[in-house]
Amino acid sequence: MTEATSPTELSRQALPAGAVSARTLITIRWVALIGQAVAILVVAYGLQFPLPLSLCIGIVAASAVLNLVMQTRARSSQRLSDRSAALSLGFDIVQSAALLYVTGGLENPFTLLLLAPVTVSATILSLRSTIWLCLLASLAATLLTLWHLPLPWLDAELHLPTLYIYGTWTALVIGTVFIAAYTWRVADEARRMSDALAATQMALAREQQLSALGGLAAAAAHELGSPLSTIAVIAADLSRDVPADNEFAEDIELLRSESARCSAILAGLANEPEIGGGDPYAQLPMSTLIDLAAAPHQRDGIEVIVERHGPDEDDLEATSDPTVMRSPEILHGLGTLIQNAVQFANTTVEVTVAWDHRDLLVIIEDDGPGFPHAMLDRLGEPYLSSRGGTSGHMGLGIFIANTLLERTGGRLVFSNRPEGGARAEARWRRTAIEPRPQTQ
Repeated sequence: MTEATSPTELSRQALPAGAVSARTLITIRWVALIGQAVAILVVAYGLQFPLPLSLCIGIVAASAVLNLVMQTRARSSQRLSDRSAALSLGFDIVQSAALLYVTGGLENPFTLLLLAPVTVSATILSLRSTIWLCLLASLAATLLTLWHLPLPWLDAELHLPTLYIYGTWTALVIGTVFIAAYTWRVADEARRMSDALAATQMALAREQQLSALGGLAAAAAHELGSPLSTIAVIAADLSRDVPADNEFAEDIELLRSESARCSAILAGLANEPEIGGGDPYAQLPMSTLIDLAAAPHQRDGIEVIVERHGPDEDDLEATSDPTVMRSPEILHGLGTLIQNAVQFANTTVEVTVAWDHRDLLVIIEDDGPGFPHAMLDRLGEPYLSSRGGTSGHMGLGIFIANTLLERTGGRLVFSNRPEGGARAEARWRRTAIEPRPQTQ
């Protein structure tokens, strides 16, 4: 048994098309250019090192011109595509490498700045762009190892051991890969959680809209009941007063039958709230709530059995279902778990409602293959599905169910039955889920 498909049609991509704003990259580049200019001036005039000042200023100026062009053309709210942002960061790597080339290559301690564009990419761009920038930074480090101008020094030219240079190259390449991979993994986890929470909010919003629609239907049935009853009474009086052979008798009889039909429809809307989602503030037994949650997911060949177990079978008050609020969170959360069980059951899904004087427990079990053992400890995380995301299964079902039920004070635990099949257990404190008596 694996996770049910998310009820929403949220299509997940690695990253949105506009991952970063042009203003952000432009601002970052201005900060970098100011830092480069200050470092050059301090080394050239403060420390009096023999720096190729014209080349250094020319490289910084070229980057400044590009930044001015981007700032002129880009709108303040424009967001760059993944490819455009990657090209911009790639230019920063090339510019930094050119500046390092004229200032000693890997002998320059500022070589570590080659990591900055890769780190930014790992935070906001796709994995493909980050890998491309890692390769570009590694290539730049390799070329700087082989070709570069001497490191500016005061009295004599400084020659670092070759082994030290190769060690610096190794550390830089490994650091680039490690920092990029680590940063991208952490950022991707945050993005996945953000997307999953957005899907949860969409699912809850849909349930709330359905509940509101049901409440509106019930209110309409109540409000229309009185005038319709008046019409029925008047039609009955006319039917008694008008002779059967009168030309209006047939119309009056039709009026009576149609008013009776309208009354039946309104009664159905008022007495069967599951048709429209019902009143979100209605109170009902937990087993009835489970029936409503399971109704949309019934499937031929799969029997859904709901059982009730109270603490004392001889105590009628104790064996009556706890009354809970008909909340969209519980309906959608339990409905998703039941859908999941029905989808992978062989013949039967058993839903057990058990309670004592303190806790309320809902256990959903099926006779399917069960959860993969490797996934049991991670169930409830977003985008976790043994189907690998195929056929539209994004691994959001259990995450959404877990998130919604936690909002009501519930806690989900997943396991496999010894005899085979999956088991999902939702537990609440009765004081947290039962409606509180109104005070006068």
